[in-house]
Amino acid sequence: MTARSYDVIAGELPALLPRLWRYGLVLARDPVAAEDLVQATCVRALERSSQFTAGTRLDRWLFSILRSIWLNQLRAQRIRTGQGLVDPENVLVTDGVEEIETNIFAGQVLERVMALPETQRETLLLVYVEGLTYQEAADVLNVPIGTVMSRLASARMKLSALAGSGA
Repeated sequence: MTARSYDVIAGELPALLPRLWRYGLVLARDPVAAEDLVQATCVRALERSSQFTAGTRLDRWLFSILRSIWLNQLRAQRIRTGQGLVDPENVLVTDGVEEIETNIFAGQVLERVMALPETQRETLLLVYVEGLTYQEAADVLNVPIGTVMSRLASARMKLSALAGSGA
């Protein structure tokens, strides 16, 4: 079974790399750190392929691994700098006027999304960008489904307020 799981993961992993990188970028807010997170996630997933349950969603399992690695790195960094433990709760270049306007709008949306609190930003990405159900996002984030719904509602209200204020 281990060899089978390893083969499944190794076969599907390349197609999931852009999604993992995007999630890593939302968490780390740094492209280089996102790449490091994705690489560590791939290594851990292959090393622990026996823990993957065939027939379940590989993307969800990988998102959980990536988030776990990120939280561990944050905790280690905070401890090294004497800040204590971390509570997990707490390039658009193109031609053409229409494409440029679209990219400017996308950049503005991304800027507003990145200004959201981390928990809302992360939940928003998993549900609206990655297409996870509320329950799947709750499982990845290790929170109740009501928390996911609350975070999404708060994020929508903040984004709506930003859009209404012209910010």
